[in-house]
Amino acid sequence: MNRVVVSAFLAFFALTQAPAWAQAAPVQQQISLSASGHVEAPQDWLTVRMGLTREGADAATVQNQLKAAIDAALTTARAQARSRQMEVRSGAFGVSPRYGRDGKINGWQGSAEVVLEGRDVALITATAGKLPTLTVNSMGFSLSREARRQLESEVQAQAIERFRARAAEVTKAFGFSSYTLGAVSISSTDEGARPMPRMMAMEAKAAMADAPLPVEAGTDTVSVTVSGSITVR
Repeated sequence: MNRVVVSAFLAFFALTQAPAWAQAAPVQQQISLSASGHVEAPQDWLTVRMGLTREGADAATVQNQLKAAIDAALTTARAQARSRQMEVRSGAFGVSPRYGRDGKINGWQGSAEVVLEGRDVALITATAGKLPTLTVNSMGFSLSREARRQLESEVQAQAIERFRARAAEVTKAFGFSSYTLGAVSISSTDEGARPMPRMMAMEAKAAMADAPLPVEAGTDTVSVTVSGSITVR
């Protein structure tokens, strides 16, 4: 009987004390939020893609013609190259069959590119004008990797500080006194000038014949977004 009485008393004690324990536990709530930082900076990197096309009855002949023209253009351009001021490299290169109305191959066509890029706009445009066998496929400004890396570090710090400020503001607005940080993700984006359309670029090539192409850089906007969750209490 004593054991039965003791067991009943402990069960009663647990039931009567449970609400008190629940009330003692702090109320918590998880909230998701995000904050962004951005900065606009002048573009400092010009990329010019120049190319040519060839057609013929034999694939090997077309390929050799493209190779000879690109090798000559690379030799001319590399003589003017300077690290990070104007860098020279080959671009896309391909040969594909040309089909007639009967669905059979009646020849071959190919295209190849040379890419000029760097910070020295005058040098790049002047060099492009010295490659008479090529036409401009596209041209566009962007941020150099060094400038982008530096800007992303600055903007990331800005976004993190805004996230912390917003977390504190939201915590107070919901009537809580403190928060702890949960999972966080950081992403970056950029918005800059797009390459010059092919038709405009080919017109630009004609202007290069007598003088360097007049070009003007725009700006890029680098943005960093911090998203995550906080637990308020």
